[in-house]
Amino acid sequence: MTWMKAVPRPRLDGGAVAVSVLTVLGLETIALTALPIEDRPAVGGALFAANAAALGTAGVLRHRLRRRRRAEVRPAETAGEASFTARSLEGFPMDVVRPLLPGPGPVSLDRLHTAWILAAHGHDVAWIAHHLDLPSETVRPLVAAARQRHPTTGPNRAPHVPD
Repeated sequence: MTWMKAVPRPRLDGGAVAVSVLTVLGLETIALTALPIEDRPAVGGALFAANAAALGTAGVLRHRLRRRRRAEVRPAETAGEASFTARSLEGFPMDVVRPLLPGPGPVSLDRLHTAWILAAHGHDVAWIAHHLDLPSETVRPLVAAARQRHPTTGPNRAPHVPD
């Protein structure tokens, strides 16, 4: 996810996790001290095994969730497949974009296609430049071309599709 900013996701606060772990450990300690001495090793071993199993399960679930999130946000240029249809790129101003492609810091064509689609859906230069991490000078001609092609497009309206 090098070119698109991530949407913030709610995360469990580290302090809440620490309080939960300390609470469970405290309850286990109270349970162990309330037991007769001869039962403590067996119950302690069972609690240790349960904690290890819970920790292992949490680790596996976290790993799978991270892998799934990475797969969901992988851009098409690294996934090896096109993510744009011919209809969504209809009217793309390649003559305006061509000078932007070669250079010291070339811009990916997929990022420009995404900027075009967002411009065709009514997003302005500042919004697109911020969310795709593109220079405003690169986005401005795409937005102007999209507004000429889709004059009735706005942020809350569907793009105009010519007959």
